[in-house]
Amino acid sequence: MTMMTVKNKANSTPPTITAAAIQLDTRVGDTQHNLEVCQRLAEQAVKQGAQWIALPEFFNTGVCFDPGLVAAIESDDGPSARFLREFSTRHAVVIGGSFMCRVARGGVRNRYVCFSNGERLGKHDKDLPTMWENAFYEAGDSDDNGELGHIGDVRLGTAVCWEFMRSQTARRLQGKVDVLIGGSHWWSLPNDWPTWLTRRMEAKNAENLLASVQLTAQLIGAPVIHASHCNRIQSRFPGIPWLTYHGILEGHTAIVDGHGQLLAHRSKDEGEGIITARITPGYVGSQLPVPQRFWLRPRGLLPTLSWHLDGFFGRRWYQKNVKDLS
Repeated sequence: MTMMTVKNKANSTPPTITAAAIQLDTRVGDTQHNLEVCQRLAEQAVKQGAQWIALPEFFNTGVCFDPGLVAAIESDDGPSARFLREFSTRHAVVIGGSFMCRVARGGVRNRYVCFSNGERLGKHDKDLPTMWENAFYEAGDSDDNGELGHIGDVRLGTAVCWEFMRSQTARRLQGKVDVLIGGSHWWSLPNDWPTWLTRRMEAKNAENLLASVQLTAQLIGAPVIHASHCNRIQSRFPGIPWLTYHGILEGHTAIVDGHGQLLAHRSKDEGEGIITARITPGYVGSQLPVPQRFWLRPRGLLPTLSWHLDGFFGRRWYQKNVKDLS
């Protein structure tokens, strides 16, 4: 992967920084609107003193099983990457987020990129698509470990969404980063199904998001800046055209220290907005051993079923409608 070392003006990093994470009420597929909102909220963060700003996964489009999203897939130097670069240059800040990116050798990746003072630090392609995301992009490269590069002496890494649920994320970053910047696009269980069926599983699903972010911080021994979405979505399911999903993105935008303690948090019920907190970059030592199991936390019956079923149909749709276009 490409990495770059960027030195700040004093050639050193202050002991603490003001970090911000953004929670979006996204319009699925409306890149122009979403980038305008990102700019407005990021500028608010700068006014509050933010030096590092996290945008969520799919900050430019959101995602659901909407075939129209194929037209919103961008290149590595498309509008969303240019927004990050130009905002970083104009405000002399660190800012990052992920978007669906068509790569030169074919196919599409969910690519997280981060800029500091207009210089791209590096990239990370999400290791595995989640559920219906398989319809729009494929797994990242096996040698991509999530390290983005350095800002002064600070080692920066990233993870997105269900990467926080997988032990391999903590294993590849443990002891290698001083700050993790990332975000999620984590949807609820269907909210129009009978509550007797979904209530307990939905409570566990929402808990998994925040708990997995805190657990990852403990495992890697470094602070985490985590951005998210809070909008309602409606979607078809790949391969099951008669079934429609109605749900909401789980929020849980959070800034967490290297011991897993919450420094700032925004729930989905609080809606769109920003959080800020002072963090101290640095490896504080892993608080827990990385489990040998694949998943850090149990997913629940319906998410597990969706992982396999939507993944199967999504990959078939991707091969026919997305990858063949590259």
